[in-house]
Amino acid sequence: MKKLAFYLREYRKESVLGPLFKLLEAFFDLLVPLVVAYIIDYGIGEKRTDRIGWMCALLVGLALVGLACSITAQFFAAKASVGCATRLRHALFAHIQRFAYEDLDRVGGSTLITRLTSDINQVQNGLNLALRLLLRSPFVVFGSMVMAFTIDVPSALIFAVAIPVLCVVVFGIMLLSIPLYRKVQAGLDRIVNTTRENLTGVRVIRAFCKEENEKEEFGRQNEALTAMQKFVGRLSALMNPVTYVIINAATIWLIWKGAVQVDSGALTQGSVVALYNYMAQILTELIKMASLIISITKAVACAQRVEKVLDTEPSMEAPSASSSAAPNNAAPMVSFHDVSMTYPGAGAPSLSHVSFSAWPGETIGITGGTGSGKSTLVNLIPRFYDATDGQVEILGQNVKDLPLSHLRDTIGVVPQKAVLFAGSIRENMQWGKKDAGDEDIYKALDIAQAREIVEKKEGGLDFEVEQGGRNLSGGQRQRLTIARALLRDPSILILDDSASALDFATDAALREALRTLRGSSTVFLVSQRTMSLRSADRILVLDDGELVGSGTHEELLKTCRVYQEIHYSQFPEERPEGWQDTLSPAPVSAVKGGHAV
Repeated sequence: MKKLAFYLREYRKESVLGPLFKLLEAFFDLLVPLVVAYIIDYGIGEKRTDRIGWMCALLVGLALVGLACSITAQFFAAKASVGCATRLRHALFAHIQRFAYEDLDRVGGSTLITRLTSDINQVQNGLNLALRLLLRSPFVVFGSMVMAFTIDVPSALIFAVAIPVLCVVVFGIMLLSIPLYRKVQAGLDRIVNTTRENLTGVRVIRAFCKEENEKEEFGRQNEALTAMQKFVGRLSALMNPVTYVIINAATIWLIWKGAVQVDSGALTQGSVVALYNYMAQILTELIKMASLIISITKAVACAQRVEKVLDTEPSMEAPSASSSAAPNNAAPMVSFHDVSMTYPGAGAPSLSHVSFSAWPGETIGITGGTGSGKSTLVNLIPRFYDATDGQVEILGQNVKDLPLSHLRDTIGVVPQKAVLFAGSIRENMQWGKKDAGDEDIYKALDIAQAREIVEKKEGGLDFEVEQGGRNLSGGQRQRLTIARALLRDPSILILDDSASALDFATDAALREALRTLRGSSTVFLVSQRTMSLRSADRILVLDDGELVGSGTHEELLKTCRVYQEIHYSQFPEERPEGWQDTLSPAPVSAVKGGHAV
């Protein structure tokens, strides 16, 4: 909670003025029963209409002043709570942006979304209520007891007994509720994750007719969350009836004791009414406090969840730009030295003892069966993940010694899943280069074979792309993401199976256009299509995380059994007779269902 209080420091003035004006409002409320008592004893009792008129005018004045104080307090409380939540949300988002892929995998996307939205909203609401009521309600409760002592000490002892009992009930329920609300938020995380998975994989779910299974799973999780919410809701709901019982019992005792004292002449009727009004104020404030405690309990649980993310330090550290050494231009552009990579929680390494070098201007093809480690290998170059063992170098420098911003400014990455953002095509292209003009954009579109996409769209570069590129086909999204990466003119270009949705003619045209980059960029081309890799200077063949082949297309067809399996499964007409007997059997992991997938 100390870390979250930091984001409220900018609103110190509002955090003081909000409760202060609420206390002023409460002070004026405490004066009302005394005025009413005066009207009864000295206005109505003595039949003095002038005193009644003046006291009624005073009541109206107290109401107006109290209203002004309440509105002012609400303004300052809202400004502080909304401002603090805004700063907290920005800080949390910025902190998440520092997370490595490994951190995001470990924490989970769904829980981060919940903490950015629902949890911070709960913190905001709890802070708003706390600034307005956390001091006001106790002030009115204990102030009513003090005012009762100024009227009649024996009757005020009833207040002194009732209030501690009420505090025990309120705080006892609060202490029991806080851990339960934390469990409720964890259940909400699971619901959000299930919903996110269903929306992301809706096509797969429908293709395999698993709608009913997913409905049942969602229903089971929803019922578990509902049961937990009902339980904690029932516990919190006990607060109102228990406080009502205590307050009403105290009220009955007060009226009985007051009636006896009025009958004996020890107390006036106005004083009894004032004491009753103070007891009613305590009841009203305790009802507010019950709601306040529930909201604060939720807010505290949510604040702890947000703070837990803020306390999670990114696992990937990088030096500052000023501390980086000069690159060695005589060294290979990219070098892998005995690199192994094991994902957290994985039972086996995804890469094992991989070593190779890629020189400036070279095109390196990477192929292998599904799960052979192709994407893992290229993800180590921009340092999306860190190698478990070994060393990845760029121009002779370990990637761990390079500032992340400098490292990634020199690399253009086109991931397997083409991702576009809501906005115009021009805005999406300028993610690659912020100050790119239309001429630069069209040049990149020409190389990516995407110019025709823009020219056929209404508005051209101003055509609005929907979130995720929903209004574009898979091939169009891939070509635009390739163009976006090319626009930054990277020293290293990584195409991670980024042409899988393209037809053979477009793929061939793209490969031909990429040849114009030779001499300026080192290209890593990941693909399971051997046709796409034929023109590469060198092809790396992976099998179960191991580098089992390296060479040109022709060399690998002679020496690498895994590459032969992949190629001849795609071009069976090129398969020579008796080729299976020329080499030892291929590893089982290289063949999926009789052919390389």
